[in-house]
Amino acid sequence: MTTPATMAPGTMTTGEAAVAALIANGIDTIFCLPGVQNDYLFDALHGAGDRIRPIHTRHEQGAGYMALGMAMASGKPAAYTVVPGPGFLNTTAALCTAYAANAPVLAFIGQIAQAAIGRGYGHLHELPDQLAIMRLLTKYADRIHAPHEAPIKVNEAFRQLRSGRPRPVALECSIDVLARRAPVAPLQAATGDDAAIDPDAIARAARLLGEAHHPLIVVGGGAQHASAEVTAIAELLQAPVVAHRMGQGILDARHPLAANVLMGHKLWGKADVVLAVGTRLQTQLQQWGTDAALKVVRIDADAEELDRIERPTIGITADAVAALSLLRDALPAHNRHRDSRAHELAGLRAEQQAVTAVLQPQIGYLEAIRAELPEDGIFVDELTQLGYAARMVFPVYRPRTYISPGYQGTLGWGVPTAIGVKVARPNVPVVAVSGDGGFLFNAQELATAVQQRIPVVIVLVNDGAYGNVRRIQTESFGNRLIASDLRNPDFQKFVESFGALALRATSPAELRQALRTAFKADIPAVIEIPAGPMPDPWRLLRQPPARGR
Repeated sequence: MTTPATMAPGTMTTGEAAVAALIANGIDTIFCLPGVQNDYLFDALHGAGDRIRPIHTRHEQGAGYMALGMAMASGKPAAYTVVPGPGFLNTTAALCTAYAANAPVLAFIGQIAQAAIGRGYGHLHELPDQLAIMRLLTKYADRIHAPHEAPIKVNEAFRQLRSGRPRPVALECSIDVLARRAPVAPLQAATGDDAAIDPDAIARAARLLGEAHHPLIVVGGGAQHASAEVTAIAELLQAPVVAHRMGQGILDARHPLAANVLMGHKLWGKADVVLAVGTRLQTQLQQWGTDAALKVVRIDADAEELDRIERPTIGITADAVAALSLLRDALPAHNRHRDSRAHELAGLRAEQQAVTAVLQPQIGYLEAIRAELPEDGIFVDELTQLGYAARMVFPVYRPRTYISPGYQGTLGWGVPTAIGVKVARPNVPVVAVSGDGGFLFNAQELATAVQQRIPVVIVLVNDGAYGNVRRIQTESFGNRLIASDLRNPDFQKFVESFGALALRATSPAELRQALRTAFKADIPAVIEIPAGPMPDPWRLLRQPPARGR
């Protein structure tokens, strides 16, 4: 680890030293909910003035999700702070989603008095071992014991965020330690560690891919910053690029080689060499199947990920941009001639569009959103009927413009996550889709969005039920319905009571008009779509094996 350069020491509280270290590492916004254990941290935030903006939420969940949304939309570290115990535990759904989505989130959590930790006295917000819980949900977690440790441990947290696989990190600091004052030597911003790339592995990968007859590329969230490199290699190889959820937008969906998840299933069956970049490859390896004829080249920042499910033919531990740049330069020496696959992909695309045409009215509403959302506008996927269909049919044109909770499937994350996305990208429209069930998990954060003037747009599909659960009970359990119907408020009055804009649409055409109105408003907006049961998207998403075992 490289030790950052120090500056002249000055007397600071631990809270002041921590805030200074956050600012030095590029944090200009912190999502928060104050409380007694963090009083000296908030006093330090006040003293920092306009160098760091606190956005205080109406629930700790909101603080965690907003930091997650900001991190996913920007690709840069984002931070939140809450009190210990129940305050921290209320954010753990956001932390585990950040872990699943590889998002660089820093949780700065308060703690009871340092001498009381682990004693079981029953102090306010005491947990048996808060740090142990943190360590289960993060890449790195530690405790700050004294003022001089604050810049050192904050910098280590950022080094972890910027090295290898980006996952959340956490720090805790006791109420009495935050107040303690001592000389502190501030540090310059932390830098990440670059992994050395095996040149022999790059050469072997270039040869294998260059000689392939039917190469295929699969991308995940770890390639979101490598759009140019992925596009260049795809064109060199005439290789389709398959994206699902976390990989959306890495290759422009309008590119002739772009393939959605349903097209990918078809292509997987005849691929001879697959290049997998920044993806777990879980769906492909465990559901679509493998056999001896399939060769796999994997590039991942996490060495443990390379052979977690099945050992690849060639594994390369590296940042996607660094490895793909080398691979792009090495490919021409080995690359065989291939005819353009544009016509093949166009036919496959038309075939799959015919298959998904049954997903109405979902497709009509998604087409309306896509038509009104500019190319760089951001779509936040929630666990709802529009969200499930979007994974297959919503075209995404740029990286980091499709925000998904990935495999965690975090119901209720949509509203606060979209608020964090909008804070990260204030100059582009942000639309989140939500069902009436998930919406009320965190609907109180409309108050935060109104107070902080964050004009996010929520498309709320109201079917009066946990719709997915209800359909399963109807179709698979003989219509024995239990705990799936919902009693909702009047959403128009509810939204207006916060000072937000309440709109309603009963058709795709009306949704387009409502979106135009919402985008022009300088306040948050919720567009309610009354709905009934919708066609089952899971019949299409759950595909049988395409090859081998």
